[in-house]
Amino acid sequence: MLNLLETGVDSPLLVTIWFLLVAVLWIGFFFLEGFDFGVAMLIPVFGKNEKEKRVIVNTIGPLWDGNEVWLLTAGGAMFAAFPGWYATTFSALYLPLLLVLLGLILRGVAFEYRSKHNDSKYRNMLDWFATIGSFIPSLVLGVGFANFVMGLPQQAVDTPAGPAPLFAGTFFGLFMPFALLGGVLFVVLFLVHGSTFLALKTRGIIHERAEAFAAKVGWVATALVAVFVICQNIFWPANSEFGNLGVFAWIAGILSIIAIAGGTVMSGKGRDGWAFILTGLTIVTLIAGIFLKMYGNLGFAQDTSMDVMDPGRLNMLTAASSPTTLTIMTWAAVIFVPIVIAYQSWSYYVFSKRISTKNIPDEVEVVA
Repeated sequence: MLNLLETGVDSPLLVTIWFLLVAVLWIGFFFLEGFDFGVAMLIPVFGKNEKEKRVIVNTIGPLWDGNEVWLLTAGGAMFAAFPGWYATTFSALYLPLLLVLLGLILRGVAFEYRSKHNDSKYRNMLDWFATIGSFIPSLVLGVGFANFVMGLPQQAVDTPAGPAPLFAGTFFGLFMPFALLGGVLFVVLFLVHGSTFLALKTRGIIHERAEAFAAKVGWVATALVAVFVICQNIFWPANSEFGNLGVFAWIAGILSIIAIAGGTVMSGKGRDGWAFILTGLTIVTLIAGIFLKMYGNLGFAQDTSMDVMDPGRLNMLTAASSPTTLTIMTWAAVIFVPIVIAYQSWSYYVFSKRISTKNIPDEVEVVA
């Protein structure tokens, strides 16, 4: 692994720590929001009447907005710890991220306003808002992270402040076959993760449908994960001047294949808890493997003819904030992150019981 002390960076340890923390925040987001996305996408599949739809929505009703905060925190951490990474990535992927934002808005509107009116057409429309608003972010983020594996093209441009890195690709250039594979993989994987969560949180007919869905579609997810991992590690190995992490990327990828296959088997046996844990582990190891590939280069293709500290080249070293900023952020994270995790864990404990259509009243009072 690259010795950052040899590069002249004043805070090599803090730079690495904050890259790892950003990775953990994204992993937490995909683990938690993954089943939210999956559950919302499954509303029209499992919900055959109003009571069944309410059961599905209620499983994530108290949780979805808290899970979404992980995305905001991940973006905020990128902005504060690696402003160069944040600026270049968010400008390069402006249109895709706009689609993600619109999807999240649709989903938020759907969950917040669904109970405000009894009209079935109104609720069906909002149910589709939730489904579409979950499908779009899943697809777009999958395409985006697959592009990080391949490496987004960059070039150095002259600015009044000196040379700076700039995204050198095009919007349609983001949709390569491997990127589309990533988009489909994220959608299917979140569907399976969401169905295992529904099986864990419900009783009765919704439980049966979710369990059967996970036991079947899980094998499709297993095949997609296997193809993605093999292509990633063969064509874009995690070996660069920043560190030879190829072995660890392979280990993470193989674990993700084993985990999704094990989760599918557990769903078929009715072991809902293990099925959910294993599909979650699939997401954790899969995203970890992607960040192992992104270590150092931050998901951008590197021009090795340029010095690693050249300001016209975007990487973990040139994009980092000052040591003072990273130090202040570290202390803030040490204090507040455990508090946030404790609160969210408590909320999951409070809403941990299973529900079914028997828990839904025949007439729901509409809140003005």
